[in-house]
Order: sequence, then structure tokens, then C-alpha cells
Amino acid sequence: MAVYFISDLHLEESRPDITRAFLQFMDSIQKDAKSLYILGDFFESWIGDDENTDLQLRIKSRLKDFTQGGASLFFMHGNRDFLIGDVFARETGAILLPDPSLVQFNDKPVLLMHGDSLCTADTGYMKFRATIRNPAFLEPFLKRSIEERKITAQQLRAMSQANMQSKSTDIMDVTSEEVIREMTKHNVLTLIHGHTHRPQTHHLDTGQQKAQRIVLGDWDKNVWYLKVEEDKPDALMHYALDQAFDQSVSLPNRS
Repeated sequence: MAVYFISDLHLEESRPDITRAFLQFMDSIQKDAKSLYILGDFFESWIGDDENTDLQLRIKSRLKDFTQGGASLFFMHGNRDFLIGDVFARETGAILLPDPSLVQFNDKPVLLMHGDSLCTADTGYMKFRATIRNPAFLEPFLKRSIEERKITAQQLRAMSQANMQSKSTDIMDVTSEEVIREMTKHNVLTLIHGHTHRPQTHHLDTGQQKAQRIVLGDWDKNVWYLKVEEDKPDALMHYALDQAFDQSVSLPNRS
């Protein structure tokens, strides 16, 4: 049995190819998955558990089938879908995880994060993050109608995209010092996160022992996932988004 990790699918109606790839992926792992961890930005946006678009209903139904099949589903909020709540969890059978979360795999502690809180050099984003997650903003926002919330979400997204165009890519990446601080704080040698859209396994030195930071990829042109199995090395894998997933074929692209 294997444990799978994904993040940054950014599911939305305008990208049916990603939805199709996700449903294929779920079909492919159903038999051997012990659990699936979704580490944020699963949806491009989420304005509340009461929206229920056709896409959301379809995805929730597939996740419910997954958990009813005996596998465990864990969900961590991203910066795009941090309003996913208890209703979503009940409807899918998911367990909501705080960010960060410490888990055990193969008798070793592993730190899970979405990753945006590691981007401390992007001070503008960090201020924006604190503002939109403040109850003073969220409580009145969630009381608005769905249409009003959609408009606000679109405005915030447009503002975010405009700000990103004026920033260097290095500023929007994680801060090395923050990575080491979090790993040292939680006493771990493995950190798994998404958010940056820069999939790679980084080998680093925490000052005492060799450690690794595994960055999950976004599902834009490729499907990215991490597969963890007992007594086997962690495998960060990907394949073309439009390629049908076939577990009988050895995937050539592997980081």
C-alpha cells in the first residue's frame, strides 16, 4: 500500500483537462492507495462550502468514493482554498489538517506544509495573507451572497496576479532560513510542500544532519505526485497532463 501526495491542481471550470487528469489519477491509485494527502490549492478558488458548482459536486463525489473504498483522505488548506471547511470534510470523508502538520511515515517524522508561509521574503504577500485570513475580514465575507463573494474573489485574484507580475521569481520562492527554522522547530529531516510550482527534491543541511525538502508540482502541463512506500525511496513523479495514466507502464519522467 502506498501514500500519495498532491497539491496545486487549481481545479476550475476553464480547465476541464486538469479535472479529467485528476479523475484518471484517482482511478489509477484507488486499489493501492492507503491514503492521499492534498496539500492545498486543490481548487483555484473556494468562496465557501455552500457554493456547490457542478465541478465541485463532481470532485466531492469522487473523493467520497475514494474514502468509502477504505482509503484515508487528508486535506490541507492552500492560499486559494483556505475557506474549505467542515461541510466539505463531511461530504468527502476528508480529514482537515492544520498547516503545518507533523506526521509519521516509516517510523520517521515528516513535516507537511502548503508552502506559502515559507515565502517570507515576499513581505507584500505575507501582509495580504494575514489580512484575508483575519476573522475581521472572513466573517462579513462569508455572510455575503454567493454572487457577491464571487466578485470579491475575482477582484482579489486580479490584484494578486497584477502584484505577481512586478515581483522577481526569487522573492516568490521559499526563504531558505525559514525552511531551516521550521524543520529545526519540528525536529524533522523531511519537509513536503507545494505552492511554489517548482517541483524538485532539495537536499540540504539543517546544521546537524542531512535533510530533504520535497516540493510538489502544479498540474498545469504535467501531473505531479509523490509516492511513498515502505522500504522504498520516496518517488517524486510526473507525466504529461494529457497522457492516460497506466500503472503497467514505467513512467519515464522522474525527478
